[in-house]
Amino acid sequence: MSAYLLLAISILSEVIGSSLLKLTNGFKKVIPTLGVIIGYASAFYGLSLALKSIPLGTAYAIWSGVGTALTAIVGIIFYKERFNRHTVIGVGLIIAGVILLNMGGANK
Repeated sequence: MSAYLLLAISILSEVIGSSLLKLTNGFKKVIPTLGVIIGYASAFYGLSLALKSIPLGTAYAIWSGVGTALTAIVGIIFYKERFNRHTVIGVGLIIAGVILLNMGGANK
């Protein structure tokens, strides 16, 4: 399996885990709590496998940046969180940062 495909699966797992945190009610609800545990465990396992081929700086920049942007989008769509100019600019800056890291220092 491609390292970047593993990284993508890892990112999606992290986004699922992070998104379910809101539903756990402080880890009092069992099903969402299990989803968080499985999501994060899958995310870190996938990231560890991807790191066999992808440099740490590159992988982590992509993982955290894309994960943050997707989690913000999930919050907007599923939890009806505010979506305004600041949200768009913030997500855009995260994506720009990931691109810059991959073009520059993180790959070297």
